[in-house]
Amino acid sequence: MAGEKFERLVEIMATLRGENGCDWDKAQTHESLKPYLIEEAYEVLNAIDLKDDEELKEELGDVLLQVVFHSQIAKERGVFNIDDVIDTLNDKLVRRHPHVFGDAQGYSYARWEEIKAKEKGEKKRTSIGDVNHALPGLSLARRVQENAAGVGFDWTKIEDVWNKVHEEIDELKNAKSPEEVEEEVGDLLFAIVNLSRFLNVDPETAIRKATEKFISRFEKMEKLIEMDNKKVEELNLEELDEYWNKVKENR
Repeated sequence: MAGEKFERLVEIMATLRGENGCDWDKAQTHESLKPYLIEEAYEVLNAIDLKDDEELKEELGDVLLQVVFHSQIAKERGVFNIDDVIDTLNDKLVRRHPHVFGDAQGYSYARWEEIKAKEKGEKKRTSIGDVNHALPGLSLARRVQENAAGVGFDWTKIEDVWNKVHEEIDELKNAKSPEEVEEEVGDLLFAIVNLSRFLNVDPETAIRKATEKFISRFEKMEKLIEMDNKKVEELNLEELDEYWNKVKENR
């Protein structure tokens, strides 16, 4: 049944891109769809954060749509189609899990990276593994740290990580030039990501939640101010802080 539904999805996309299809869909390219793929991925994360299964179901469908959309465009270009995408994924999953589909014993990070290196034709690579520089900054830092930890280069005690965070704060306080400040801010953020990892918190998710919380509180603060027939821009920082604390107290 799932196969038939998937085939129907592929047919719908082909129709939308066809001669009598949708003008917007026909005008899209790999490049024009880039922001939509990113947007849909983040909407999946938001649905997970909200623990909204119905929303998650819909957003996963939107991500799948992007995969089918790009595959249809590639088919029209004569380079590959959705079957090739699935075959490539199936082969890679089997190839990279020899402990499940082969004779290897147990999962091995080193073996995983060795297989990836052979697939990409890399003769030499560092133990830190393949670095995906396209990731957002906090996610990139977490991934690099995880890779380094996978080969044993990691803190052994969380107390040492806390000390590192405080050390970076002190170095930032003592930074003199704008260049030093930027460097030390980066070092502090990197240390915070390390601490997040030890606390089993994804830093990218955490900062998104913190930002959303700030937005929500700010909007509530504005409403309180409007209820008092005042405007945000007319209040000084001390007055704004009083409203802000009211919002925090009533959360």
